[in-house]
Amino acid sequence: MQIEEHEVVIRVMTMADYSEVYALWKGIRGFGIRSVDDSREGVERFLKRNPSTSMVAVKEGRIVGAILCGHDGRRGCLYHVCVAEQYRKHGIGQQMVKACLRALQGEQISKVNLIAFQKNEVGNLFWKKMGWCFREEIHYYEYTINKENVITYNP
Repeated sequence: MQIEEHEVVIRVMTMADYSEVYALWKGIRGFGIRSVDDSREGVERFLKRNPSTSMVAVKEGRIVGAILCGHDGRRGCLYHVCVAEQYRKHGIGQQMVKACLRALQGEQISKVNLIAFQKNEVGNLFWKKMGWCFREEIHYYEYTINKENVITYNP
């Protein structure tokens, strides 16, 4: 089957995609990028641990969406779910999420978590529409081991 050039192809992310995915992240207003975790080395470490669960969306030969997705053997987690602004509201994010969930199911993972910042109105609406449950009874804690892993937000 030949795929038309205008169709969106959802496929597993590889390190060959890193530069284009990083450029996508840099182009999204308000997107937070960590100096260590989101570096080439950090993403390579993540993809080695989770080689088949992260996805990219490709349209007309260019990456227009990406999700880092992994698991610890018990629970999956989605990170950096994003679609370039001009390609939103066409189901690309939904297609990528479904592909990640199928990949996690294939690895016998039954539950998936994600974090959406309170101020991320677009993201929070997306997750609600997708049927994800907001957990009011949970307190999320974080402890930073590597103080050099600084987060910066795009303007």
